[in-house]
Amino acid sequence: METLVIGEDQVGLRLDKLVRKVLPGVPTSAIYKLIRTKTVRVNGAKADPGQLLKQGDAVLFRVDPAKLAGPHAKSTAEPKPARLVGLTILYEDDHLLAIDKASGMAVHPGSGIRDGTVVDEARAYLGPRAERNGFAASPAHRIDRDTSGVLWVAKTRRAMVGFTEIFTKGTAKKLYLCVVMGRVAREKGTVDLALVEHQQTAKSKAQHGVKMQPAVTHYTRLAHTPAVSLLACTIETGRTHQIRRHMAAIGHPVAGDAKHGDFAFNREARAKFGLKRMFLHALRIELAHPIHGGRIKVAAPLPPELRSALKRMNLQVPAAYDPQPKSAAPASPAR
Repeated sequence: METLVIGEDQVGLRLDKLVRKVLPGVPTSAIYKLIRTKTVRVNGAKADPGQLLKQGDAVLFRVDPAKLAGPHAKSTAEPKPARLVGLTILYEDDHLLAIDKASGMAVHPGSGIRDGTVVDEARAYLGPRAERNGFAASPAHRIDRDTSGVLWVAKTRRAMVGFTEIFTKGTAKKLYLCVVMGRVAREKGTVDLALVEHQQTAKSKAQHGVKMQPAVTHYTRLAHTPAVSLLACTIETGRTHQIRRHMAAIGHPVAGDAKHGDFAFNREARAKFGLKRMFLHALRIELAHPIHGGRIKVAAPLPPELRSALKRMNLQVPAAYDPQPKSAAPASPAR
């Protein structure tokens, strides 16, 4: 057994992230299992993976970290340099960084993705500023790999603690644009439909049944043809693939969605409209600054490939939903 007492530099760190630092070679699924089975405890009690640690907390590992990491240990060979493409910066201050994430870029490594992620790009861009007092700059929330648009990165631990509270409580206002199959009949609507917990394991389903999570999506129809509709969507909850799953549930799947969409429609959209990716874009996020509390709003212009597809669809984005691209070039990684 090994006990780690939380110091000042680790205050506000999530338990699962601490375990990942202590056991860097252990898969994420195994880390959650260690916490769920009380193999890792906080102050002698069962804890939650998302629990924020306080100074003086005693984190007990009822295993030998070296033995546990052994079968999963990372190779000691010289790692390959990350494939970097540069970030488009929307906002930056001492604590925060907002980027315009490209479609196809993963937020974190995993599932066969080893480089070229937002984590790689942000830390390369920040260079020596990427780590302060043991905290490395990290994305404050997630958006799907194939979704483009606004993504916030915390540059300091204080910012990450604030972001965690904001996104956990759902006080951030998120606005998305998407094109869906067919003409959506109502100009405004709400999908209030619970969704199956995305990360529930097969064992958990067998023991406890399928867990459902409340999920609410509001939409406004901005433009339409008989074949497609352009929607602005806001979400009250942040479930995995929420907009995609909700739109599919009401018979209007997101164009280009390979997982929840309509295969024949996607093929037609590619051929007729040149749509080679999913048409879902995180247009704007407004929230309270996690350090001083002032309101801050950041918007990411619609990417050229989506603008081109819209033009071929004979759809136009209303001016209120169409921030114009800036002329600044993408930021290059620090050298």
